[in-house]
Amino acid sequence: MAALNDIFVYLVYVFFGLYLLLMLLRFLLQLVRADFYNPISQTLVKLTNPLVIPVRKVVPGYGGIDLASLLLALVLQMLMLTLLVLLQTGALLAPVPLLLASLLGIAAYLVKIYFFALLAMIILSWVAPGGNNPALFLLYQITEPVMAPFRKILPPMGGLDLSPILVFILINIIQIALGHIAFAVGISGLVPWL
Repeated sequence: MAALNDIFVYLVYVFFGLYLLLMLLRFLLQLVRADFYNPISQTLVKLTNPLVIPVRKVVPGYGGIDLASLLLALVLQMLMLTLLVLLQTGALLAPVPLLLASLLGIAAYLVKIYFFALLAMIILSWVAPGGNNPALFLLYQITEPVMAPFRKILPPMGGLDLSPILVFILINIIQIALGHIAFAVGISGLVPWL
């Protein structure tokens, strides 16, 4: 019975985690105004439209921010945490800790997305500099708004861009802060991305 429960917990992590990733990527791509006609963007839109379009009729975007995708990401995070706690303890979370854990989970997941996007950009700049892959363009469009201010602080030196080091330091600081906030409000074990 314990093995079956562990399998269900794993499946909840995988399926909710993947769809949450898609929803947050859609949110980020619209936030940074990435190329809508990129084939990866088109696939992302097709995969998330069944949930986003009905919610967008009730929750429109505001100032270039796709509130429907963000709200759906929050709801997905809440459902995931509810299922995980239910499977692991047999109890339900109170609404306030569930909402706090979900908000922190979304923030932590966004930080993880940026961490891996920057890591991918660094590796791809070594392996395939100047490549024209659609994924590379999207990675650039997602990371550039974050990287640009740090490049002003630490410009490239001799063709070597050291500004990602500053961004990784900031990412680690944010992760530490989120972990301490989760601990302070008593939900440190609930947020899977911390």
